[in-house]
Amino acid sequence: MLSPSRAAVPAAPDTAPSVPPMPVRSSRSGSRAAALAAPAPDFISSPGLFVREQKPRPVGGFRGALYNMTGGGLNLGPSARQREEDELARRISRQLQGSYNTAVLSLKGGIGKTSTTVGVGLTLAEYRGDPPCAIDANPDSGDLVERALGEGIYQQQSPRTITDLLRNVDSIDSLTALARYMHHAGRLHLIAGEQDPEVSDSLTAEEYLRIRKLISGYYSVALTDCGTGVTHNAMSGILQSADNLIIAAGYAVSGAKRARSTLHWLASHGYEELARNAIVVITDKDEVSSRVDKDAIEDHLSGICRQLIAVPHDRGVADGDLVTLDVLRPETRRAYKEIAAAIVDGYA
Repeated sequence: MLSPSRAAVPAAPDTAPSVPPMPVRSSRSGSRAAALAAPAPDFISSPGLFVREQKPRPVGGFRGALYNMTGGGLNLGPSARQREEDELARRISRQLQGSYNTAVLSLKGGIGKTSTTVGVGLTLAEYRGDPPCAIDANPDSGDLVERALGEGIYQQQSPRTITDLLRNVDSIDSLTALARYMHHAGRLHLIAGEQDPEVSDSLTAEEYLRIRKLISGYYSVALTDCGTGVTHNAMSGILQSADNLIIAAGYAVSGAKRARSTLHWLASHGYEELARNAIVVITDKDEVSSRVDKDAIEDHLSGICRQLIAVPHDRGVADGDLVTLDVLRPETRRAYKEIAAAIVDGYA
C-alpha cells in the first residue's frame, strides 16, 4: 500500500511540455550585442556625430549687427552676398598642384592692363596661402612695380630688374637667392621690367622661358604683364608658357575691336585654346560718356571668350599711380576677386 505522500505525486506526462517563445527582451539584447560588436565611431573619423553643425558667422549688415548685439545668441547665418563672397574666396584660395602662369595683354596701351595685373595680384596675395609672383615683361619700360609700390618707394630701392635677374639666373638655387631680385608689395612678389630704353626691348622668348622656369620652382601662381601688342620679342615665349590669358579692353568701339582682333589673332596663330578660355576684362578707366552703349560692347566680346568681367570706374585705378586694395571701391575689389577666381578656375 502506497504511502499518502507517494500517492500525491502526479504521474509523469507522456510528452514534454512545449518551450515558450523567447521574450522580446532577448531580441533587443541581440541587437545591442551586434551594435557593440560593430566598430564604434570616434572623434577623428566621425567628428560630425558628436558636434552640432553651426551656421557660419554673418559679417556686416543687419545680420552681423544682430549677431554682435546678442553675443552670438541669434545667428541668422550669412547673407546671400556674403555667401557669394565666401565662394569667391574659396575659389581663389584653392590648392594647386604645380605652377601656373596667366598672361595679361592688350593691343592698346592705357586701358587698364597693368592696373589689372596689380589689382588681381594683390587679391591673389590676400586670399591664397602661397604668395603669387608678377613679372613685368613689358618691352616699353613697364611700370608694374611702380603701380604696386608707388614710384617714390620704388626709386628708393635698389634698381633690380628682369635684366639683372637674367644675368645671374643660372646661379639662383633657392628662394632666398631669388628674393634679392624681387620687390614686395605685401605678399605680392614682383620682378621689375627693364627701364633703360636701349635694352628694354631686348628680352627674347628664350630668356623669358628661362625666367618662367625659375619662377615655376617657387611660385604656384604667376602673372605676366606683357606690354602692348602680341608680336614683340618675348611674346612667343610668354604665350607658349601661359595657362590662360587676360585680354584688357576699354569701353570704346576701338577698344572692343582690338580685343576681338587679339582673340582672332591668337586663334589663327596656333593658340585656339588660349583664345577660347581667355578672360576679357573691360576697365571703365576714363568714365566713358553715357552715349557709349556698354551693353553692346560687352555683347560684342562675350561670345568669343570664356568670361567677360567689367571693372567699374575708380579713381584708385584711373589716376595711373599706386594701386592699393584699401582705397578701391567695393565694386572694384569685387571685380578683381571675380577675375582672380576665374584665373584659378582655369588652372583646375
